[in-house]
Parts: sequence; structure tokens; C-alpha cells
Amino acid sequence: MFTGLIENTAAIKTRGNGKLILVPRKEFSGGVKPGDSIAINGCCLTLERTLPGGMLEFHVLDETLNRTNLGSLPLGAKVNMERAMQISARLDGHIVTGHIDCTGKMMNIIKKSSDIIATISFPEELQPFLISKGCIAVDGISLTPVLVENGVFTIHLIPVTLGETALPERRNGDLINLEGDLLAKYVQHQLSGMDYGTKNDLTMETLRNAGW
Repeated sequence: MFTGLIENTAAIKTRGNGKLILVPRKEFSGGVKPGDSIAINGCCLTLERTLPGGMLEFHVLDETLNRTNLGSLPLGAKVNMERAMQISARLDGHIVTGHIDCTGKMMNIIKKSSDIIATISFPEELQPFLISKGCIAVDGISLTPVLVENGVFTIHLIPVTLGETALPERRNGDLINLEGDLLAKYVQHQLSGMDYGTKNDLTMETLRNAGW
């Protein structure tokens, strides 16, 4: 499990033949070792080995490269990194599994007054798990959707997100990894199995009957 709070960024050094080699921007506090689970742009990968110069090598499946932006980002592109959470740590973000649901596309990043606002498109399959003021992992970053409508959502970026993650490097049309809220997935699954799938049918009574 992860929290969506990015610890580090890295540049893609090489990719191919099932290998992904990254050059971290800085060393991880406490270090990393082979076998560690590390979320790369929100994708849970296992560290295969450490290389000279601090480089890190991961094994990546074709499925991972095809379903996430790790297969389309160019060499040298920056990615976000987060080690698996410790059970004793604060959950400052939200519960992130590291299993990407789908990719969206960066539409634009604009400045409005003192806010930096990013607009990202998303496929219909993510709609049940995406609500305003909810939780979304964007390239592994725990963020809050503000506006959700017509297949796009907006997020407001704080200075820490701008300065410590790879998100500001994304350009219009770039693929973005998206993971919906885990709790929303379980709620939707249970309600759909009890035929409470429409908005008009969803009441406090039906939620209680469904065990919520």
C-alpha cells in the first residue's frame, strides 16, 4: 500500500527487454534494497537491483508498459517515486494500491489568480470512482478533484506538488496514470450486486441495507 505522497523523482535512463532503469534525483532516506515495493508514477514495481551511481533497476511486464504511461514516456522523462508505506506511519494522503485503473490525458495546466489548475481527461470506466472533493491518484500523487464533468476533472496544485513531483513536466496530450479511490470501488461493487446502481435509487436506507 502507498499514500500518494511522493518521496522522490527519477529520470528514465533505459527501458526495454523487461527492464526499467531509473536515475533518482536524490538518495532515499534509509536507502532501498532489492525486493522493495516502490510506486513509479503510481505503478507498484519491485526493485530488482541497485546499480553503480545510485541507479535502480526494475522488471516491468509488457502489460504494465501497455496500460500505463511508463511505456510511452520518452527517455529522460521524470517520474514520481514512493516507497510502500510502513504500518506505523501517518496516512497523510489516501490509500493507494499501486494498481493503475486507466490512463487519462493532460489537457492543460493554467494559472488562475494564485492557483495552479490542471485539467485531465479520463475514460468512462473511471466515472463511478471519481467525485468532486474525493480522492484520486494522479501519476501516483494523492490529489483532490475539484470539478468533475464531461469526462474531465480539475485539480489545484500546491507548491509542494509543483516542486517535488514530475507533474509540472507533463504537456498537453501526455498520458497520465490514474487510480480511483479504493473505498469507492468496494461500495460501487457491493451496490451494483444488489441492484442499487442508479442515482435515484441510492438512499440512506439502501446504504444501510447494503451494510454501509
